[in-house]
Amino acid sequence: MNRTLAALTFATLLAPSLSQAAPAAAKITDEQYASVLAGPWRAPENSVRDGYRHPEQTLKFFGLQHNQTVIEITPGGGWYSEILAPLLKDHGHYIAALQAPASGDYYKKSADGLKQKFKADPTHYAKAGFVEFDPKAPAFGKPGSADRVLTFRNVHNWVMADDAPQMFAAFFKVLKPGGVLGVVDHRAKDGADLESIKQSGYLPTDYVVKLATDAGFKLEDQSEINANPKDTKDYPGGVWTLPPSLKLGDQDKAKYVAIGESDRLTLRFVKPGK
Repeated sequence: MNRTLAALTFATLLAPSLSQAAPAAAKITDEQYASVLAGPWRAPENSVRDGYRHPEQTLKFFGLQHNQTVIEITPGGGWYSEILAPLLKDHGHYIAALQAPASGDYYKKSADGLKQKFKADPTHYAKAGFVEFDPKAPAFGKPGSADRVLTFRNVHNWVMADDAPQMFAAFFKVLKPGGVLGVVDHRAKDGADLESIKQSGYLPTDYVVKLATDAGFKLEDQSEINANPKDTKDYPGGVWTLPPSLKLGDQDKAKYVAIGESDRLTLRFVKPGK
């Protein structure tokens, strides 16, 4: 057998074992999650919310692997950035998608704060990227370039601003075929109407599913990881009555702290194709 043929034969024999080994190599281990969740770079006020937000279980449900390109939509102060960016920094790519801000508004403050956070800690954030988007005509990067698009407690804001359909269409466009959209948001009682959604911040699951499927996604699975049966969803200040916002201040604070954070839907959508 000549050398070229021998090399080809060896590569052919080796290829199946390599493809089988790839998923295991990309898997984030329990030990890696534990190390990042205990990381001293995480703000203490963020770490104490782990019991409500279940980050490890949630990211596992969304199929996070350390070699993926992951876009997080409007990460705010960076609660999930503190976890995602370090997990992806060596082999993947974390991208924070920031709403293009108007001077002095909430989005400008959030964007400036997140950029400063990343700049101050290059060990964990130097490889993280940013993309700005206009919610009226959003774009998050080259079409078919992302493995995961993740959004945590943001869809209700887009519904209130009438931006949700174009946002989901842009998620679909930037994801690779087979890519996953992961959504966590405040879950409304079944049958809630649009006006109550806009006032309360709670979204019916079927409403979010329709937004995604209208954009071309397929609902792959849903989870009760972030459920909270103590949440009665009938507060004077909407979902913002509960922690961490505590909109009513000291009024009935102990009651709302005892309830905890909101009951949340956790949905995994897939972009069809391979």
